[in-house]
Amino acid sequence: MTKSQRRTWLTAVGSAIAGIAGLLLPVFATAGAAQAAGSGIHVSDGRVYEANGSEFVMRGVNHAHTWYPSETGAIADIAATGANTVRVVLSSGDRWTETTSAQVSSIISDCKANKVICVLEVHDTTGYGEDGAAATLDQAADYWVGVKSALQGQEDYVVVNIGNEPYGNSGYTAWTDATKSAIGKLRNAGIENALMVDAPNWGQDWSNTMRTNAASVFASDPRRNTIFSIHMYGVYDTATEVQDYLNHFVTNKLPIVVGEFGDNHSDGNPDENAIMATTQSLRVGYLGWSWSGNGSGVEYLDMVTGFDAGSLTTWGDRFVNGANGIAATSTRATIYGGGDTGGGDTGGTAPNGYPYCANGSASDPDGDGWGWENSRSCVVRGSAADTGSSGGGDTGGTAPNGYPYCVHGSASDPDGDGWGWENSRSCVVRGSAADR
Repeated sequence: MTKSQRRTWLTAVGSAIAGIAGLLLPVFATAGAAQAAGSGIHVSDGRVYEANGSEFVMRGVNHAHTWYPSETGAIADIAATGANTVRVVLSSGDRWTETTSAQVSSIISDCKANKVICVLEVHDTTGYGEDGAAATLDQAADYWVGVKSALQGQEDYVVVNIGNEPYGNSGYTAWTDATKSAIGKLRNAGIENALMVDAPNWGQDWSNTMRTNAASVFASDPRRNTIFSIHMYGVYDTATEVQDYLNHFVTNKLPIVVGEFGDNHSDGNPDENAIMATTQSLRVGYLGWSWSGNGSGVEYLDMVTGFDAGSLTTWGDRFVNGANGIAATSTRATIYGGGDTGGGDTGGTAPNGYPYCANGSASDPDGDGWGWENSRSCVVRGSAADTGSSGGGDTGGTAPNGYPYCVHGSASDPDGDGWGWENSRSCVVRGSAADR
């Protein structure tokens, strides 16, 4: 999405193609056998995980930092809604004022202070091929290499979204090779963060270019750590279209998030209810557009009026408090000591430090409260295994670094370094040097 109405969205020809997009035969190619990087936020078997193996489902909000750099309280306000992720608009300097390496570091620190995962994106690429002012993905990649120092060591907290909506409705067939090239440039430069890549066609992929080529793009990343992002506006105005697109990626074990969507748009009326319900049922992340600052006729996409956290709009209230919204489904990342903050069997961490079973009792055929998902044990929420406490005393819970507290305290730590060993995994002694 752009600050103002700069996109033409679907041309007359594009509209016709969009109408038959659902009839195009997808190319099914699974990426499930590929191995992801095992440190920091990473992809495995089509899902997004934290370094400790806890599945992470993004529930967040877009923030237009590059146009409103003085709105320094926005990330804190977004975090206060319960969001676990903020997608932050940056500029490579090709179109707007460059976001410097020092500013990137400050934004990351702000995200960490407010216990949200940062998805950082370069917005200058928006609509390349159709918008003459747009930058290329290669230019965006050069920017990321230039701010590499701000990204290194932040792999637990930061996802690099290479370029926003990198092609419009012209020249989009170049998306595949351009995306592979950009991924290669970042990896060759030593950037190890999880990457995110937006679809062409102003992010909506009505041509199915990303959908068809996602497996080969994923395989081109030597770290196998690339997440795909679809933006859902007027092209996705029915539940069938939403479900068809997202199910393709989930079925083929390709990581997907809805990186932008709203409850209305000038190019059509997206089905936000279907988007939120489908992502919830599939355990797919979503990031709503946007906190505040929209203009030129799309002000209705503001979640709050004038960056005032106490002034939720109709869209903002729906997004935060409605069915399948932030309040009901968002779970804080375990790197910040997160666990179950709502949403039923939708992930999170049990008091004993193991992840909750996303599929509930279906993952526990013998009924003992322990299930098996994603090649590791999990706990059925509310079962006999779901015991302990998230607070007081050495009775379980999760430390800020994402590891479980030692149930037996210092007795599990013979060398006194703060790290113990219980239930065949490391644990942290509450209040020790490792408890940070």
